[in-house]
Amino acid sequence: MKTTLYYVLIAAGIGQIFTALIYPYIRHKVFDWYNDIKQLKPLNQEIAKTYGHYIQGLNFSFGLLTILLIDPLLTPSLLSLGISLIIGSYWIGKIITQIAYYPMYNIPQTKLFKIGSYGMNGLFILFALGYIALIIHHLMQLL
Repeated sequence: MKTTLYYVLIAAGIGQIFTALIYPYIRHKVFDWYNDIKQLKPLNQEIAKTYGHYIQGLNFSFGLLTILLIDPLLTPSLLSLGISLIIGSYWIGKIITQIAYYPMYNIPQTKLFKIGSYGMNGLFILFALGYIALIIHHLMQLL
């Protein structure tokens, strides 16, 4: 029998893949990132691009891992708890960073981008809450 947590995690997995796929568009169209990057020294340009790709790869990998390994991820074990802690910590850190360091007043003020910013932040919260719920699920079963 599939639980609510199962469906929340599937939605989180799909959402994480979506964020990875939409990431280049957001960098280019919303934040004009590539023009800003050109103002950095060449090494710093490459470092920024590399970390951008790391973020994109992690989002995609976390989503794919969640979807393809949903049953083992839901089965309480120290390994599934560890994976849940890593992914949950990543998204909690993303939300904290978003609030503390990324003021959203610089995004274009069109209706599409305003709705998009609320949608993306909503996804980040869904991801964090989904993995927090999974961590609690594991802790309740393992302790």
